[in-house]
Amino acid sequence: MTQSSIPADAAQGTAPRTDLWKPVLLRSAAALVFGAVTVFWTSPSVEVMGWAGGLYLLATGVLSLRSVPAAGFARNSAPGKLLSAAGAVLAGAGFAVVLLHSDLLFAVIAALGLGVAGVFELACGLQRRGRHVLARDWIASGIIGIGTAILLPFFVNLGAHALLGVAGGGAIISGVLWVLSGLTLRHDARTGAGKP
Repeated sequence: MTQSSIPADAAQGTAPRTDLWKPVLLRSAAALVFGAVTVFWTSPSVEVMGWAGGLYLLATGVLSLRSVPAAGFARNSAPGKLLSAAGAVLAGAGFAVVLLHSDLLFAVIAALGLGVAGVFELACGLQRRGRHVLARDWIASGIIGIGTAILLPFFVNLGAHALLGVAGGGAIISGVLWVLSGLTLRHDARTGAGKP
């Protein structure tokens, strides 16, 4: 993307790009693929849990980081910092979960990653409510992340299948939320592009 195609008010977060739907749909795809793995893999090992959960968190974090400019935020703006921090925390948690395989470590690290990122997304959504097209989605996604983080530690003793089930349940809910948002953004972008 060239500098001239970035809206002049992008630093203030008031002009999301028309291709914002792309990172939103990619994020939903990552969540839904992970959710499907947790549903259909009936007896996952601790290693499978670490790899699947870690790659999901890592992918979500990277996609969140990449969506900051598409959302119309400069990385040094307040909402840009919140969303970048959320993405960085998720990516870091994902990387750690891929490397460290244990029920307890998965529950603690994934809960910390999802909880902290959820707080950042919730804060960004509340700050931008009524002023950004994704504000309500960040609020909902933040609440889902915080809720998943709160539940995870209670399932440590039930093993990998239960932990993946909790994380996958949150991923499916947020994946559906993000796919609806992405499709709406895509429709709005196409409708706007078709206007004379």
